[in-house]
Amino acid sequence: MKLKKKRLEVIREIINTQKIGCQIELLQPLMEAGIEVTQATLSRDLKQLKIAKVPDSTGRYIYTLPKENNLGNSSIKYSPVIEHHPMIGVGGFLSISFSYNLVVVKTSPGYAGSIAYDIDNGNSKEILGTVAGDDTILIILAEGISHDTAYSVLSRYIPALRTQL
Repeated sequence: MKLKKKRLEVIREIINTQKIGCQIELLQPLMEAGIEVTQATLSRDLKQLKIAKVPDSTGRYIYTLPKENNLGNSSIKYSPVIEHHPMIGVGGFLSISFSYNLVVVKTSPGYAGSIAYDIDNGNSKEILGTVAGDDTILIILAEGISHDTAYSVLSRYIPALRTQL
């Protein structure tokens, strides 16, 4: 097995089984698995695996894997720690505003990245992309998409919008 492929596999396993909050915390279990890696390489690996940080049940941010990685492996799922967090998919959303083909979504601190990630990975033709901060998401709509259509599409990713339709 190639070194990079093995390293990526071990990183996935660690993220799925442990609460890891930063690259320094990830280096120790990698070394225990016999994998030496520089911080720069580890950073590129995390980006390639599309690993995101989300709050756990205590509010601490930890790494999680996407539902599918860029290699198309659908068996990779979010960490069980994240799936059962009582606020994921329920809270976080505060408001939505429209201006031409731009949408601004306000969230509770720490939620914007996760919501934007879901929107981007939904591959909706109506949405060109998102830019997320800690508590704000800028969504760029495709040309000619009405605000009503955008609202309907976004309700797939923001459950709180469904109650307002």
